[in-house]
Amino acid sequence: MIELKNEQLTIKVAEMGAELQSVKDNEGREYMWQAGEKWPRHSPILFPIVCSVNNDTYVVDGKEYHLPRHGFARDTEFTVVSQSDEKVTLALHDSEDTLKVYPYRFNLAISYRLEGNKVHVIWHVENTDMQEIHFQIGGHPAFNVPGGKLEGMIKLDNEEPMDSLKSYADGSNDMVEIPLEADMGILELSDNFFRNDSVKIHKCQTHRAMLMDTNGEPAVTVDYKTPVIAFWSPYGKQAPFVCIEPWYGLGDPRGFKGEFKDKPLMNHLLPGASFMSRYTITIG
Repeated sequence: MIELKNEQLTIKVAEMGAELQSVKDNEGREYMWQAGEKWPRHSPILFPIVCSVNNDTYVVDGKEYHLPRHGFARDTEFTVVSQSDEKVTLALHDSEDTLKVYPYRFNLAISYRLEGNKVHVIWHVENTDMQEIHFQIGGHPAFNVPGGKLEGMIKLDNEEPMDSLKSYADGSNDMVEIPLEADMGILELSDNFFRNDSVKIHKCQTHRAMLMDTNGEPAVTVDYKTPVIAFWSPYGKQAPFVCIEPWYGLGDPRGFKGEFKDKPLMNHLLPGASFMSRYTITIG
């Protein structure tokens, strides 16, 4: 476990999956979900897919490949390539194992950097192949809900009416827009809010989500520039956490049978090109 610390925050990052597993303030309060029976993860990295491909199967140049939900990065050991008091970078590159399930050569680097009461999460994907590669990437950080119950609210930075994607209890979705259950940008947290799995907002309709307690006091704010932001807590479990998930990608729409490169919200890199983006977690 890697620990970074400044005057306001202490974070811990695991080499397995390059997963952020703890964010504590200087009084020792934990803001990340600490895994457990209701969900065994903290903040997995989603790569090279976000959500699922239909029947865990996708097609590249007519050949079938198989990937589990959210891809393989979250269950793969990363290597620390640089570390200082307030920043660490971990990397993963293609291998014989990855090429069996994802036929592209790549370098994936995940960095965490502390700045005051902020944690910057930085993604860097490099195409080291001789052909164009296609990928999706996303975050899945789970934050403890203030008070220890699934209540309170998330305040978005857009108070206008917004659309979400039609989702189903099995985690799949259609590219069909439905009105977002929000009033002036406020999502009221409850178990029922997640009855159809995650709530997905696309088309860059919002760039900030603030997790608040029942009195409207902010606990965690996530800033992002991703085309999709998703919110999730396991339905029916009354889990005391909510995931605020910035995504460059979406799962296969129901019935999708096209090539991998033609999936909705796919990212493409020519040989030698790279992709970089970040999101920021602010405590308090």
